[in-house]
Amino acid sequence: MWYKLIQIKQSGTKLTAQVTTDSSSPWFAGHFPGTPILPGVAQLGMVADLISKFSQDVYISGLSRIKFKKLIKPGELLSIHISPGRKRNSRSFRIEAGEEVCTGIITLENKEKQRL
Repeated sequence: MWYKLIQIKQSGTKLTAQVTTDSSSPWFAGHFPGTPILPGVAQLGMVADLISKFSQDVYISGLSRIKFKKLIKPGELLSIHISPGRKRNSRSFRIEAGEEVCTGIITLENKEKQRL
């Protein structure tokens, strides 16, 4: 795995995790040479991975209100917070590294519904 999960905690409907990124990850190799930063798609991938640990029968059907607010450098300690969104089947998330790095909403659908 290209990031290290240090701690994950579920409290009711909320999920919190602490992760660090591996500086040897391929994400950093080409994004950007000399000044490596974690791409937004990788940040969203970490959030999706964490959701899937507790909601295995869902897939992501939408993303909205995604805001990237700060660059993430290799090795940074990140806190990821996920909670129920305002709309049905949605989750709000926030990634922090001392301050907010990324926020947004992920919409989920049941995999059974997809097969119909």
